[in-house]
Amino acid sequence: MNEATLITFIIYLIAMLVIGFVCYRLTNNLSDYILGGRNLGPGVTALSAGASDMSSWLLLGLPGSAYLTGMNALWITTGLAIGAYLNWQLVASRLRIYTEVANNSITIPHFLENRFKDQSKVLRVTSAVVILFFFTLYISSGMVGGAILFESSFGLSYTTALWIGAIVIVSYTFLGGFLAVSWTDFVQGILMFLALIIVPIVAIMEIGGIGETIDRVAAIDTTLLDAAAGTTFIGVISLLAWGLGYFGQPHILARFMAIQSVKQIPKARFIGMSWMILASLGAIIIGFVGIAYFADAPLDNHETVFIQFTQVLFHPWVAGFLLAAILAAIMSTIDSQLLVSSSAVVEDFYKSLLNKKASDRELVWISRFAVVLIALIAILLADNPDSSVLELVSYAWAGFGAAFGPVILFSLFWKRMNGSGAVAGLFVGAVTVVIWKNAEGGIFDLYEIVPGFVFASLVIVMVSLVGEKPSKEMQSDFSQVIQQMKQ
Repeated sequence: MNEATLITFIIYLIAMLVIGFVCYRLTNNLSDYILGGRNLGPGVTALSAGASDMSSWLLLGLPGSAYLTGMNALWITTGLAIGAYLNWQLVASRLRIYTEVANNSITIPHFLENRFKDQSKVLRVTSAVVILFFFTLYISSGMVGGAILFESSFGLSYTTALWIGAIVIVSYTFLGGFLAVSWTDFVQGILMFLALIIVPIVAIMEIGGIGETIDRVAAIDTTLLDAAAGTTFIGVISLLAWGLGYFGQPHILARFMAIQSVKQIPKARFIGMSWMILASLGAIIIGFVGIAYFADAPLDNHETVFIQFTQVLFHPWVAGFLLAAILAAIMSTIDSQLLVSSSAVVEDFYKSLLNKKASDRELVWISRFAVVLIALIAILLADNPDSSVLELVSYAWAGFGAAFGPVILFSLFWKRMNGSGAVAGLFVGAVTVVIWKNAEGGIFDLYEIVPGFVFASLVIVMVSLVGEKPSKEMQSDFSQVIQQMKQ
């Protein structure tokens, strides 16, 4: 690798660590470490939510998918855009209010326990177990993305690349908690956006314009220009269904809980959706243009198409920052997921079950060490050069969407729901995804989030209706949220 590229890459990494150290100085208690004191502005909230959402999938998985299938990749981005908008529109404000009404809950398991006045700890522990299981898989996908980046860019072995990327990410998450994660995500979101706008424009110009690009792709395979080519009903539903996942992603929901005021959510929604739509289109165009550009020498790994463009089209100084955008995408998701996972360990296991009188200082340090432990497990799972970023992400995304999505939506909008319904929904959603994922053929080709979401929703309704009615305190909290929503 060119020395200039390496220098710019290192400058970026140092900047992220500096942010982590500054935020370390601003983190005084567990609420600061887990939720940033509920003090995020709309811009940081929007880009932090977007960057932590998209991960390495945006710069590796999605361009790679478009490189293989052409315009067919539009289906998945359409589903995601619809889901993200509905999440901002339906969930953001109500969750922000409800988590404060429900005894100032700072994690999703904590919120569910307080929402349903569950004294047994079953709901909290069940939700924490689901979080730890699927986030470990999700974090592994990011580790794979980091390894692909370092392996392709620096000529390192896969295992060495895996460990280098992990050490950097864990370091600033360990230090600064939620503030470090949110502010680094903000910077990384800007960097990712610029990269996804600049690279496709330069690539198209290098080929000779949009018309020439389309002609070259058509000469290879005309079906690559047709979004409907090769699709089936089950295939289209599966791709669009990715949007269902948004309602149950704890690392994204945490941003809604942390915004300074409900009044700032419309502005955050506009910023976040604009960023997402433009960035996603840029990623698809990169993969599509890659079909034409690399026609004479097809790529061995389709998920490296963005990396290859940075190396052949740009000056080494620029290439360094563009490669840093990939690491930004990876870091911005892993750090958020590590933080949510560590909060589950500390808030929902250690404090809730083992040491209720633990001091804030003790809890913060245990949370930091939990970050390291979870990262180590994820690294071991990712230690396979044949791992696919998109495959790992799709599994974890479905798990959260099916387990938490229906539970969150019903808990926010249905007064009759009870704690037993929530536990049943979490369990059925998670188990359905695991079973469906491991079955093959026919109806089982449908993306596992669909049956998981449907079955979890049905179980929530049935169990809640046959079980005891919500207590007066639960009904009072629900009515209070409705009143605040009208203000």
